[in-house]
Amino acid sequence: MKTRTLILLGSIALLAACQGKHGDYEMANTDKRAFDSATADTAAADSAAIAKLVKTADISFKVKNVQQTGDTISALTARIGGMVMHHQMTSSVNNSEDIHVSGDSLMRVSAFSTSADMTVKVPSARLQEFMTKISHMGLYVTRRQMDIEDKSLDYLSTKLKLQSRKELVAQQKSGKVTIKDPQKVLWLKDDMTDGQIENQQIDQNVRYSNVSLAFFQSNTILKEMIANDDPSAYQLPFFKRLLMALANGWTIFVELILGLAYLWVLILAGVGLWIGYKTYKKNYPSPVSKSI
Repeated sequence: MKTRTLILLGSIALLAACQGKHGDYEMANTDKRAFDSATADTAAADSAAIAKLVKTADISFKVKNVQQTGDTISALTARIGGMVMHHQMTSSVNNSEDIHVSGDSLMRVSAFSTSADMTVKVPSARLQEFMTKISHMGLYVTRRQMDIEDKSLDYLSTKLKLQSRKELVAQQKSGKVTIKDPQKVLWLKDDMTDGQIENQQIDQNVRYSNVSLAFFQSNTILKEMIANDDPSAYQLPFFKRLLMALANGWTIFVELILGLAYLWVLILAGVGLWIGYKTYKKNYPSPVSKSI
């Protein structure tokens, strides 16, 4: 009887021990799965944190008024924390015609086109919102494009190169590595500077997206009164010109008489020579004249 009791107690103890080990095994597996899941989530978070995505966008559209649209875009860019990097508005005359209104006035009718180009930087997180609002400003969109470039590997490559160069500089300072050529040390430091600037540029491009905008409006007709730039259009009326011609004619006649008066000696000498020639011909006729 005692033997059976001892065997029963031993079986119960063994079963309890096996269940305890099995429970510990399941708990260990559960903890391991939880740890693996947490590790995977952390790795995914780190991967998302180090992703260097550079976003750029380009849009072209037609508007009612180019100048007002440019002002609206500038205000929207400032409101979302961006900055206008470039803004240029141009107007070109396509055709022009001058209509005579009076002798000294013209009405110039011009048809000209107006367009503008802008480059803005906006926070990348609000790029889609910005592009949607810009699209609603136009009558229609002729082109809309957005590109995303992954610079993660470039960023990581530059970062690792910087770390290796920093370690080399530290070893050189501690005396473990000796660089005899000072020019090489200078090149190494320049490479480190370029790498830091390159990564900072990538960080800047990741935080802010460049957006190129081009917008235009329909041709505009402008009417303006201008002065006639033809000097012949400013002549006096006919009767005034006739009176002036008569007065100028009398003046010319008087000047001619005065000119002849200045030449009276020559005129008198010429008359004397003519009279002498006639007298000579009369007193001494030629033989041919006598035979006749």
